[in-house]
Amino acid sequence: MTAPHAPLRQFPVQDDCLQLGGITLTRLAERVGRTPFYAYERNHIQSRIALLRGVLPADLHVHYAIKANPMPALVQMMATLVDGFDVASGGELKTALDAGMPPSRISFAGPGKSNSELRSAVASGVVLHLESEEEMERAARVGELLGMMPRVAIRVNPEFELKYAGMKMAGGARQFGVDAERVPAMLRKLRHLALDFQGFHLFCGAQNLSAHAICEAQRLCVELGLRLAEHAPTPMRLLNIGGGFGVPYFPGEQPLNLAAVAEGLGTTARALAAASPQTRLVLELGRYLVAESGIYVCRVLERKLSHGQVFLITDGGLHHHLAASGHFGQVIRKNYPVAIGNRMHAAPREVATVVGPLCTPLDMLADSMELARAEPGDYVVVFQSGAYGLTASPTAFLGHPPPLEVLV
Repeated sequence: MTAPHAPLRQFPVQDDCLQLGGITLTRLAERVGRTPFYAYERNHIQSRIALLRGVLPADLHVHYAIKANPMPALVQMMATLVDGFDVASGGELKTALDAGMPPSRISFAGPGKSNSELRSAVASGVVLHLESEEEMERAARVGELLGMMPRVAIRVNPEFELKYAGMKMAGGARQFGVDAERVPAMLRKLRHLALDFQGFHLFCGAQNLSAHAICEAQRLCVELGLRLAEHAPTPMRLLNIGGGFGVPYFPGEQPLNLAAVAEGLGTTARALAAASPQTRLVLELGRYLVAESGIYVCRVLERKLSHGQVFLITDGGLHHHLAASGHFGQVIRKNYPVAIGNRMHAAPREVATVVGPLCTPLDMLADSMELARAEPGDYVVVFQSGAYGLTASPTAFLGHPPPLEVLV
């Protein structure tokens, strides 16, 4: 028998109807005006960041990785809650600057930055995370053309990886960063370029629910940063050790033990402060800050019975929420937490498969899940949808209209 999903307690239920931001789902749907839509709850995001502030080292800088959810209203709210932003494109850079985050607290990472993106980043005054020796030379040329000294950090591809990560981004051959053994030579070249060296960026992986693995990777990142800093032209002022904090999506997964992470990170942070007191330690989080704050809502259009199996056909699907369909990194498809949002605990129950309106068998939001019996007009809710939802989905597929987004 399949293990159950971890309990979802982030939203209350009133009269069997889910609530977000003090608004019942049925009323929220009327307020939005149509389905499908994404809804993100402000209070949950604020509480999550307050929780982090309460347990993590006081001098740790928490950055929000905008790629997790770049909704402008959400990013603008984040600008008041976190210490900085991390962006991965010129478009995200514009969103970050429009939100009012000071450029000195924005970093720009990612391979394949275009010359126009480099010019925008240098002109804005953000920190460029250099992904290669060639990008370092291009950044220096851009700075010379603009009459400015680019602020840069080197993204390092370490030999180690983040164990048990849902997505590994370091160790071995990678398109991300500069192999650790090449960094000393790169730093020697950097000495002769008009670049303002800030420090290093290491991002080993994402979606990890193992506190032990995260703590080990953080310790190794700091130790590597300190070794590489011995070759730097100026003292290391910045060390971004990435994030990787996961949230439970699938049956059998349990929430990350944040207290254990905080304990290990405290030890690591103290070691860094003793060895390099001028270094600002940055934790880069995206999913962990916003994923559980959001839901995706679509409406049941039809009940269909085929060979004894119940299908709930909805007006939403993989074109809006690719991750929930299982096609955003899953090797074996597993169900996100799904419920009938206006019949949260209602009887009778049934086993049903939730599908969308697309002409492909891949368009599935829930496969043979126990749900309250739903009728046309009821609302299907996909939880854990605040990160990597709308902007990570092929919204143009088959020409259906995109979903709306609201922050409540």
